[in-house]
Amino acid sequence: MPASAPIQLLNPFDPQRHWPLVETVLLDMDGTLLDRHFDDHFFLESVPNHYAQQKNLPLDQARTEVLHAYQQVESTLLWYDLDYWSRTLHMDIPLLKREVAHLIAVHPHVCPFLERVRATGRPLYLVTNAHSASLSLKMQRTPIGRYFDRILSSHELGLPKEDPNFWPLLQQQLGFNKASTLLAEDSEPVLRSAAHYGIAFPLHIAAPSSVLAPQFSTQFSSFRDFSQLLPPC
Repeated sequence: MPASAPIQLLNPFDPQRHWPLVETVLLDMDGTLLDRHFDDHFFLESVPNHYAQQKNLPLDQARTEVLHAYQQVESTLLWYDLDYWSRTLHMDIPLLKREVAHLIAVHPHVCPFLERVRATGRPLYLVTNAHSASLSLKMQRTPIGRYFDRILSSHELGLPKEDPNFWPLLQQQLGFNKASTLLAEDSEPVLRSAAHYGIAFPLHIAAPSSVLAPQFSTQFSSFRDFSQLLPPC
């Protein structure tokens, strides 16, 4: 991204003042609407443990090897591709995810927020990097899917949300006006990519995991949860 294109942000986002300017709402899934504890536990605990058993390795060595594999494709579409991880690690990743699916949970205040946005009549889209198998599992285990006009995975567009070229492709798909679009995300790299494209209201969710302390952004309007983001009635 060119250094000559600084991000211009509204900081802080004031629901009373700024919601009237919002026409379209884009929401991330993991860490934003859903508790990221499930994904963190799966990739940092379940997968290394299974890998250690499969390879007959000490857990520390297995964890080191698995984390190294993660780092090779971090922030690319392969990082989110469960088929890739099944091939690379020689294990059935979707099956292993189902074994810990009891950890999938919706963040507090999410459903009232989604209901309020739906009631305003604004187009509401779920835009996620999640692979289709993971997305399907989470739609089965939570009620959030029914609120959205469309659910779109970055795998359909061939680029992760971190890639600046993702956003014009998404705009072609959904037809939103970026000058009046709100995006809520827990990932600052994704927010930076969206903001550079011109998404007007990039908002950061500071508490993606229920087992970690909130970490507020210094670059984006940052909120602990969706109770602070309700649009006016």
